[in-house]
Amino acid sequence: MKRYILLAIFSVFLIVSCDKKTDEKSPKKNTYVADNYTKKEVDIVMRDGVKLHTTIYSPKDTSKEYPILMQRTPYSSRPYGEGKMKSKIGPNVHLMKEGNIVVYQDVRGRWMSEGVYDNMRAYIPNKKENESDEVSDTYDTIDWLVKNVENNNGNVGTWGISYPGHYATVSAIDAHPALKAASPQACIGDFFFDDFHHNGAFLLSYFRAISLFGTYKDTPTDSAWYSFPKMNSKDQYQFFLDKGPLSNLNEYFQYDKLDVNATSSKDKIDDFFWKEIVEHPNYDEVWKSKGIIQHMNKVPSTVATMIVGGEFDAEDLYGPLETYKGIEKHGKDNYNTLVFGPWDHGRWASSGVRNAVGNYYFGDSISLNFQKNIETKFFNHFLKGKGDKNSGLPEAYVFDSGKKEWKSYDSWPPKNVVKENWFLSDNQELIYKDPNTKFKTKPKKIQFISDVKRPVPYSEDIKTVFTPRKYMTDDQRFAARRPDVLVFETDILTEDFTLAGDILAKLKVATTGSAADWIVKVIDVHPSDTKENNDKLQDHLKMSNYHLMVRSEVLRGRFRNSFEKPEPFIPNKKTDVNIKLQDVFHTFKKGHKVQIQVQSTWFPLIDLNPQTYVDNIYKAKEKDFKTQTHTVFTDSSIEFTVLK
Repeated sequence: MKRYILLAIFSVFLIVSCDKKTDEKSPKKNTYVADNYTKKEVDIVMRDGVKLHTTIYSPKDTSKEYPILMQRTPYSSRPYGEGKMKSKIGPNVHLMKEGNIVVYQDVRGRWMSEGVYDNMRAYIPNKKENESDEVSDTYDTIDWLVKNVENNNGNVGTWGISYPGHYATVSAIDAHPALKAASPQACIGDFFFDDFHHNGAFLLSYFRAISLFGTYKDTPTDSAWYSFPKMNSKDQYQFFLDKGPLSNLNEYFQYDKLDVNATSSKDKIDDFFWKEIVEHPNYDEVWKSKGIIQHMNKVPSTVATMIVGGEFDAEDLYGPLETYKGIEKHGKDNYNTLVFGPWDHGRWASSGVRNAVGNYYFGDSISLNFQKNIETKFFNHFLKGKGDKNSGLPEAYVFDSGKKEWKSYDSWPPKNVVKENWFLSDNQELIYKDPNTKFKTKPKKIQFISDVKRPVPYSEDIKTVFTPRKYMTDDQRFAARRPDVLVFETDILTEDFTLAGDILAKLKVATTGSAADWIVKVIDVHPSDTKENNDKLQDHLKMSNYHLMVRSEVLRGRFRNSFEKPEPFIPNKKTDVNIKLQDVFHTFKKGHKVQIQVQSTWFPLIDLNPQTYVDNIYKAKEKDFKTQTHTVFTDSSIEFTVLK
């Protein structure tokens, strides 16, 4: 029973079926779908003979034709069985109630579909006869649907959040002629930069989720075939600190190469995804082949795309932005739009009125307005309307998370942006310098001790989570007051300062060791006398002097020059480390301050770097972990994209 409870919780986290949660709490069962739709389950045969389980919801009103809205998912198209219906279908309630044919499909190797599953299954550009990938599976499915589902108007749209968002991206590559609109949302772009990795660093906080994707199955099933590792602790920081090196986590998995002191245990699982992670620590062909953003030149102009992302999405921030930019780069004639809002992972699908991420409140009805006025309008225009480029929607519809208001632009980033370099000073100041200004004095050193026994936590909360979320807007005062976190900030701003685009941290560093991670955080320091009020804050917090984390990122230092070919640091040698932080749209308002934090551990969001170079950190031993002294030089700078 615990397994199914965990599955339900995790599905909510990844798919963000907040509407479903609301229904389950309601004493009244929502019967709209049952009253207005019929359900049919079919197994569609792919070109290589594998059958994919597909559920089709068709309006009972057969007096007109409808478009097909399809979601392909690894998280199950359930409920299975005659007479069992979802309580809500489609991207949102408006598209459900106005009538569309809504299709869900279990992707290859998941749940009731045949075949063997592969995370981010590699795209095959020039397929031979009967060769298949997710692109061909999508094409074959659409082909069957438009030929066999009654009352369809010949137009198909795809959508999905998180992993289903990835499959929506896939649908647009070498697309079927019937596909007219695709909306990849919180879509994974590349597994070396999304979800389980960030710039080569392993997201240790996702450890418990690995078995969801890596437990082998080759027969259809309507029940969970995997189990989750048991932590037996409510303190994930201490749990992972006590576990020590990543190699000690092998005890939760069983396979030949990595089976350490193998004994049979009901808590152990055979996991090909864990093995893949451990055996491929660098950005090699395994990870490159799984990346999808490399193929945005294959999206035809016949498919309109609307990419949706959350500005505070801890899981998939890289994917949506890079997917949008990739289509923009290659598809000059494509209709391609970006929606970038104040959400965590998939929260735009919520039916809730209040919009907040963690402790930080952004306003009311933000998600509801998106569903009604943006998402519904997009699909209706391209599936039921004229389908031309005059959709009435902006190219970029983005939320200023500082001013808490939406803006529309003809491009993203907006055309009127400039790059500005702000330097890190030895007296904890963040100082703007004209690009033509030369340093009059020799850069100074700022040092801190990075203790592997006492790493910097990513959150002050004492808890365990499947996938972290709220830390993306957490108050960073707890970190700013540690000696192993360097703090640099501006004076109180006398006018608004708006960032609109990516951020590049250009660090000049050194270490007494031969390895190190580098983390940079951009923070909005609120005034002590702020008038902002938020009665939903955690009890120990106040909005007075709130340190809002606007953006943050890590780079595993060994990958500073190449993700394919890692290299050690030369001890005590000054070295360039450049870290790209994903786009923001945030105004630091007059009276606030801009703060930068620099640190070398972020635990257990990411795994602990040994700080001595080893070929494979996943196989590092206790003796490899050493406390080191790190140096940041004052000719380090942060390159902001500033809206003028």
